[in-house]
Amino acid sequence: MESGAGKHWTEEEVKALLSVWSEKNIRKQLHGTLRNKGIFIYIAKRLQELGVCRDWKQCRAKYKNLKYEYRTVKYAHNSGDVTKTMKFFRDLDAILRYEPVTQLAAEENGRCSATETQLNTSPTTDSTQ
Repeated sequence: MESGAGKHWTEEEVKALLSVWSEKNIRKQLHGTLRNKGIFIYIAKRLQELGVCRDWKQCRAKYKNLKYEYRTVKYAHNSGDVTKTMKFFRDLDAILRYEPVTQLAAEENGRCSATETQLNTSPTTDSTQ
């Protein structure tokens, strides 16, 4: 099956991505890591073992899109709008509900900065992204 940048992810491909993403060590490495190319290279290799031919950029883009869509639906539900929904919401909820929420802390000069506890720094992360 051809999987170019413009090709849509099939349901089976998304399920495979979610199964890899749900692994505890992957979740820990993805949380709070900005330079995460190495993690997505690993995820792409794991997906290849499962028969999904996607490169690391496609995996990262799909990860970001799923996470954004999940947060949009979650916010709508928290605001009382239960009509908004998405496929794989329950799977994503199981994966993402345990992530600590980034808190904004006021700095001395009046600006705000994001602070959070990073769970794991991995040598697999790429600092040359």
